[in-house]
Amino acid sequence: MNWLSPFQYEFMLNAFAIGALVGTVCAVFSCFLVLKGWSLMGDAISHSVLPGIVLAYVVGVPLAIGAFCSGLLCAVGTGLIKSHSRVKEDTVMGVVFTGLFALGLVLFSKVDSDQHLNHILFGSLLGIPRAQIIQTALIGGITLVITLAMRKDLLLFCFDPGHAQSVGLNTTMLNYVMLSLLALTIVASLQAVGIILVIAMLVTPGCVGFLLADRFSRMQLVAVGCAVFSSLTGVYVSFFINGSTGSCIVLVQSAIFLLALIFAPKRGLLANRLLRAPHHRR
Repeated sequence: MNWLSPFQYEFMLNAFAIGALVGTVCAVFSCFLVLKGWSLMGDAISHSVLPGIVLAYVVGVPLAIGAFCSGLLCAVGTGLIKSHSRVKEDTVMGVVFTGLFALGLVLFSKVDSDQHLNHILFGSLLGIPRAQIIQTALIGGITLVITLAMRKDLLLFCFDPGHAQSVGLNTTMLNYVMLSLLALTIVASLQAVGIILVIAMLVTPGCVGFLLADRFSRMQLVAVGCAVFSSLTGVYVSFFINGSTGSCIVLVQSAIFLLALIFAPKRGLLANRLLRAPHHRR
């Protein structure tokens, strides 16, 4: 077996590059999601993009536009229902995103398309065409630049919205900026891991960073390192086992999370057990 054979194919090199880019974008934004407690929001928007993708195909516009509009509709709709009813936000999100996802499945079954449902649900990083590579790189790059440019404002908004408002920040605008960035991040990640697995890319790196770092800047660096390593390793392993690339990436991330959960120096399970041990002896 030639361990260097994946590097001899252009489609594999493209997969490595796009996987690393998508991993970086998801990891940077993942830290804000974890800090804000918006993991379920990411799950909701990732599932709600399906009807937008189908309608975009019918109309003949880029699928990314339909996915972005549908995801944003889910986020805004959730906020409107929550503000005009007594139903809790997590309950509203569960109803809205499952309804939109079901609508997308029905629309997909009624539309004649050369798009295979598995590619939308689970991604197709190894078979991504050049036009989609450019589109993913462009959306991912724009999302990353905006997120980093607004890093301080977003951090304050996620950590303490009340203080952010008191110092003059428009928290309503920041809320919609975060929702828009979340939708863009999901759209950029669809080709890599698909609708179902994108939530893992958006949550796991931030969780690993939270376990291993004390400062937000270090948390983001750890998250990016975890995501890029997982993307490269997942793509590499999928070549030899002929498995789903997105699934392999997520499995590597999950393995890293388990290791961090157990062995993290300050927040790991072993560290917490050692800290409690002296108290038990007394």
